[in-house]
Amino acid sequence: MILAAGRGERMRPLTDHTPKPLIKVAGKCLIDYHLEQLSGMGIKDVVINHAWLGEQIPAHVGNGERYSLHAQFSDESQGALETAGGIIKALPMLGSEPFIVLNGDVFVAPHLSNLPQLPEGKLAHLWLVENPDHNIAGDFSLSSGTIQNKKADSAAYTFSGIAIYHPEFFKSSLVTPESDNAINTAADGKLALGPMLRQAADKGLVSGELLAAHWTDVGTPERLKQLEEQLVNHQLQG
Repeated sequence: MILAAGRGERMRPLTDHTPKPLIKVAGKCLIDYHLEQLSGMGIKDVVINHAWLGEQIPAHVGNGERYSLHAQFSDESQGALETAGGIIKALPMLGSEPFIVLNGDVFVAPHLSNLPQLPEGKLAHLWLVENPDHNIAGDFSLSSGTIQNKKADSAAYTFSGIAIYHPEFFKSSLVTPESDNAINTAADGKLALGPMLRQAADKGLVSGELLAAHWTDVGTPERLKQLEEQLVNHQLQG
């Protein structure tokens, strides 16, 4: 699944008339890099959610055939549901097996080459990166392949926005502990992913690894310009 429903406020005015995943970097839309990457990993089916100016995304991607993929779309035009809410809405299209999720506004080079299996007893697997300037404190710690909430005496890393989830992650008590019917409750409204990941980390349910690739959070015009310069100058292979 590619998360493509964000408004892209920090990228304005570029996103006033174009959804962020369709912004071009070195002549190619951000979402095209993702779709080519997923296809190159052997993935055949992709789900893309969209909200702001979202009709432009299915019009660009089509049925996915030109990427050797089968593309489906999860429409959040009535109001973006945040990360976890958007994934929950799309679960019927994602099936019963673990699936990979990529933020639509990150760039990775070289492409991921393989997908690990979720370890026994884990419901999610995160890729972490060294902390960028805009998130210097980091998000999580990593100990023997297990994600932990960061502590004062341990090194912290930034969540890359790339992860594997088991569908049960979004059906468990992590969604809303007070509700026996949590998934139906959350599917009707916004739900953030961060608190769920922190709860799951406290329960030892999340594995992880460091991302062995260049990673950019393309969240501002300045970072977009820097990434484009790197690609144009062949410092990165997109």
